[in-house]
Amino acid sequence: MSFRILVVEDDTNTREALRKALAVPGNEVITAQDGSSALAILDDKVVDLVVSDIRMPRMDGMQLLTEIRGRFPSTHVILVTAYGKIESAVEAMKQGAFHYLTKPINLDELDQLVSRVKSQHGLEIENEYLREEFEKRYGLRSLIAESPPMRNVFEIISRIAPSRSNVLITGESGTGKELVAYSIHLQSPRAKKPFVAVHCAALAENLLESELFGHERGAFTGAVQQRKGRFEIADGGTLFLDEITEISPAIQVKLLRVLQERQFERVGGTDTLTVDIRIVAATNRDIEKAVEEGRFRDDLYYRLKVVTIPVPPLRERKEDIPLLVDSFVTQFCEENNKRKMPLAQEAMRALCEHEWKGNVRELRNVIESMVVLARGETLTVADLPREIAREPEPSNLVIPKFMPLADVERHHILKTLQDVEGNKSRAADLLGIGRRTLIRKLHEYQKNGLYKETE
Repeated sequence: MSFRILVVEDDTNTREALRKALAVPGNEVITAQDGSSALAILDDKVVDLVVSDIRMPRMDGMQLLTEIRGRFPSTHVILVTAYGKIESAVEAMKQGAFHYLTKPINLDELDQLVSRVKSQHGLEIENEYLREEFEKRYGLRSLIAESPPMRNVFEIISRIAPSRSNVLITGESGTGKELVAYSIHLQSPRAKKPFVAVHCAALAENLLESELFGHERGAFTGAVQQRKGRFEIADGGTLFLDEITEISPAIQVKLLRVLQERQFERVGGTDTLTVDIRIVAATNRDIEKAVEEGRFRDDLYYRLKVVTIPVPPLRERKEDIPLLVDSFVTQFCEENNKRKMPLAQEAMRALCEHEWKGNVRELRNVIESMVVLARGETLTVADLPREIAREPEPSNLVIPKFMPLADVERHHILKTLQDVEGNKSRAADLLGIGRRTLIRKLHEYQKNGLYKETE
């Protein structure tokens, strides 16, 4: 998709010169001779950047800027002012202009500004896409809960979200720590700024350092160009550091400085960069033990744990399982173009009694598998993984004295089949016979009027 630029200039020669200068591959440049014409175009087309003169008849650049900020907030604006009118430029920045240029226009400077707008615009689009995908894929509905432990988590989130305080989230793997972090971000004044997640254990030390702080061209082999780190990308927003206990002592020192001073240098660089970010960290380890053993700096630990949110494992809030199951079934039925599938009572009972060592993540994966592989319109015990499907209760089968062995076998087979809701494969496994043997016996019972196949 091309980057659309609207040039607004009442002087024909200047307007054409700017159009030619900006008409490089990847750009679509359109023009307008005044502010009114520009607004008409903006009403009709999505424009990424407006480059406008300030002094124009009827509607000047400042008035146009005000209209754009109010009606088209995703469109960036660069204003052009005559040399010596810097006060106008300063006012333009206060009103929301991306930047300004003075006449005569330096085309190299214009090119650099457009590149900066493109970079920021790309990050904004990516952030919006990630926000939509995050909410669609995981959804805040995944945080819906009725259990007291989770209601306590929600209460803490609502109380601390508006603050600037750093947060430490603890809990087992799969409990939803990243969802908690994202919920904090969405309820904070930083909600429209980036939410950037870094999974610290997934990267080697040198890669993690570059990922966090960025690097300059030539800083190491393969660094062919300057690269922004996650701290720069998250400026104004929230940086989520997952598995924080896995970072090395050297990076702990650098991270401590950022927390204290909000300043850092890129790898291989000398320029000091300042950022405004909120740190939300998470760990599934015993971080206090790591501090005691000297593997994690105590001063960094105390900087991170201004507020601590412990997320309970799923086995300690089993009353939330039906809500989560319903949410995941709805989500995966929608994603796979299936009608909403009801869940059989026996299947729900089995899900609620499972220990869920992988917590909400494990539950989510199980429900996705059930929906995708379901053979009927109802999710039953037959659709559950074997390790989750409940063993049927021992049958209190009363065998009359001197009952023929064939009748005892038939009663036992049919009772087992009833206990597993007609799942022949499951029944055959429990009976210790082959599925084909079971089907042959059922056909025989049906033939003799002793069994009726149900739909």
